Amino acid sequence: MTSGNPGFFWTVLAFLLVIGPLIFIHEMGHYLVGRAFGVKADAFSIGFGREMFGWTDRRGTRWKVGWLPLGGYVKFAGDMNAAGQPSPEWLALPADERNRTFQAKPVWQRFLIVAAGPFTNLLFAVIVFTGFIVALGDPATPPLIERVEAGSAAQEAGLRRGDRIASIAGRSIGRYEDILPIVLLRPGETLRIGIVRDGRPIEVSARIKAVEEKDKFGNKATIGRLGILGGRPAVRDVSVPQAVAGAVRETQRVISTTVEGVGQILAGKRSVKDLGGPLKIAKFSGEQATLGWPRFVYYIAVISINLGFINLLPIPMLDGGHLLFYAIEAVRRKPLGPQAQEWAFRTGLAALLALMIFVTFNDLGSLGLWSKLGGLIG
Repeated sequence: MTSGNPGFFWTVLAFLLVIGPLIFIHEMGHYLVGRAFGVKADAFSIGFGREMFGWTDRRGTRWKVGWLPLGGYVKFAGDMNAAGQPSPEWLALPADERNRTFQAKPVWQRFLIVAAGPFTNLLFAVIVFTGFIVALGDPATPPLIERVEAGSAAQEAGLRRGDRIASIAGRSIGRYEDILPIVLLRPGETLRIGIVRDGRPIEVSARIKAVEEKDKFGNKATIGRLGILGGRPAVRDVSVPQAVAGAVRETQRVISTTVEGVGQILAGKRSVKDLGGPLKIAKFSGEQATLGWPRFVYYIAVISINLGFINLLPIPMLDGGHLLFYAIEAVRRKPLGPQAQEWAFRTGLAALLALMIFVTFNDLGSLGLWSKLGGLIG
């Protein structure tokens, strides 16, 4: 892959290379755990809408690809409506056939089948990160300040060359690479920084500078900058178990960053324009693809984490909404009533549609459509 602004074809191809495999991985998690518990799958679909092509395997599962590649699903036998409630058709099934349906399984098995999708996305990211760490080593640059930039937040806070950063905003710092993710998300905030100077612990306050940066593709972002430089980057060779542990930490860091970013948007500290949907993912997919396979694969892993995390949110219509109802069912020893579940799923669907419309308008704005229309009208 060569660097440069991607064209339309390359952007679409890159988007399909990101979203297609991740949807497949997600749905395969549902399918495999369901199959392990003896549930028959009627259909396994990548994409929604009219089937473009497909085949039926010897177990009777229809594997197909829909024309709208923005999701997918596994339709288990017995899962006949949005609320997952048994229907008259299900009650009329012969006993042997009914035992192979989703609804016939105990609540803990249904919980694991639904949870398997998002957790498979998280597992995929851990595997990718493990591969990177095994191949490239684990970053382990000491958190020592080599240089303080003039006029920076670090200089104003009194940080000096040779100081060891021990903590930022209450988070322990074990390596220099831990500093950047914390600072980037906090432009304009005042942070407590713990340092070790000449063997003595000291705590200072630094007001992080807000800096607008633009990448080679023209994307602008306001980020936080402390204004320090570390020493020469260092990596350490690790065993596979250590690499897995590092991959889990990286996955947790991505989730924490996502949660923090959304929290800042909800709190009004960050613009809602930072929320993106499929169009923005497609745009970034094309851009990342021009930077080489390592960057592109890492980007896919990050998107996989976000896909898994979002699906675990306790929102009806998402996997997390189903898991919430199964947890309630386990505590009550009976499911919520059909009307309550149907109302919740309708509300969840309306909320998701509203969010999708909003982020699509955001995406179109980030692509410059509204300004171009304004210029034409003016």
